[in-house]
Amino acid sequence: MRYLTFLGALLLVLTTVSAQKMTNSKKAIIASVSKHEAELIKISDSIWALAETAFEETESSRILADYAERNGFTVERGVAGIPTAFTATYGSGKPVISVLGEFDALPGISQKAQPQKEALHEGAAGHGCGHNLFGAASLGSAIAVKELMEQGKLKGTIKFMGTPSEEKFFGKIWMVREGIWDGVDVNLSWHPGATTEADVQSTLALVDFKVEFYGQAAHASADPWNGRSASDALELYTTGINYYREHIKPTVRIHYHIQDGGQVVNVVPDYSKIWVRVRDTKRKGMMPVYERVQKMAEGAAIMANVDYKISLISGIYEVLVNRSGGEIMQGNLDLLGPLAYTEAETAFGKKIQEATGKPQVGMDSAIKPLEATKEHPGGGSTDVGDVSWNVPNINLSVTVAPKDTPWHSWAVVACGGMSIGHKGMVHAAKALGMTAADLFENPKLVEKVKAEYKERKGNEVYTPIVPDGPPPIGNN
Repeated sequence: MRYLTFLGALLLVLTTVSAQKMTNSKKAIIASVSKHEAELIKISDSIWALAETAFEETESSRILADYAERNGFTVERGVAGIPTAFTATYGSGKPVISVLGEFDALPGISQKAQPQKEALHEGAAGHGCGHNLFGAASLGSAIAVKELMEQGKLKGTIKFMGTPSEEKFFGKIWMVREGIWDGVDVNLSWHPGATTEADVQSTLALVDFKVEFYGQAAHASADPWNGRSASDALELYTTGINYYREHIKPTVRIHYHIQDGGQVVNVVPDYSKIWVRVRDTKRKGMMPVYERVQKMAEGAAIMANVDYKISLISGIYEVLVNRSGGEIMQGNLDLLGPLAYTEAETAFGKKIQEATGKPQVGMDSAIKPLEATKEHPGGGSTDVGDVSWNVPNINLSVTVAPKDTPWHSWAVVACGGMSIGHKGMVHAAKALGMTAADLFENPKLVEKVKAEYKERKGNEVYTPIVPDGPPPIGNN
């Protein structure tokens, strides 16, 4: 019996290995990425230095779109009413494979490409999530596929999706709403990380809204009884949220940022504003919490005897995992093998770890095996989730920073502007391109990925969580 079990396992391994080989197409993808490597690094470094934030990525978007155009893509700029969103398309017919590219930065974490904290430009933004690498790698993979199409070795359509404002307003929601992924068979995405793996974990659903309180100003000492404090309402509201935390499920997260609590100490504030965010591993778990914290705003307004207004900013779905796609990606990561680091890069990584209070173990160069998908994963949120509820999505993570590096921090900015980040970017471009080649060459793989997508989505009707009207351009 043990022999038969072992034999079955061996046959499964052999079948998986034989299904993914270093084909001529994949060799050509690797060669193409290597050919464009210097230019891709230049693009990434330019976007790193620009560090443009949500919906303001004018130059970063232009650099990527221009390079796509120079490489033979048909580029449509300003799609979905977003000046910095664009699509770049090459080829015709089926299958249609798209690749996501992000390029927005985070405010306030400017950093030089060095392992000691020091701003490049004091108070400016920085790429603490590696999106300078994200867009460049994804475009590199699309160009590699396009070159094989030019040679008649692949047939179909490749699309690069330039997607702005992932960090704040979640630009992909408006792009999805406008049908940018209509007709796409499979979408590919990646994200910079501290590990290299085919990502088969979901993310957290999220909703953002702001609450404004309107009271009556008065002198804070001479006649405070004539005032109705909007700041009191805000404090009562945050107190309610914080007491509520004891009674929510462990999967839920609630954050808030006070944007206006009054201007001076001797005036009873007549206005206050707070940005609130609710998350859960599932949208269906998030919505009841969202409804409850909205009611709390009304209660706070009643207690402070002020008026209030709630405005939806946006919200995103959790990622719909696709393990069939993850298996394809995993095979290509195994073919590429682990990243290799120089002594200088390892030393850089250890200095980053020392500076951020982490064990000095250096870089994680291993390819992680395909994990079991968790029902309730932790971690962050991404508007890739909304894409994944509209088209099958295959996700990838590639190492661009040392193990345990704090994300959204100066440490990631530092790594993204030097060779550690560059190596991860190039590796991601190759893995994405090779996976796209598999899909173009094997229609059965496309159908398998699509079948799992339909099964996981079930009868769920996607409804974007956005207010009516255009994207909030200029609201930074």
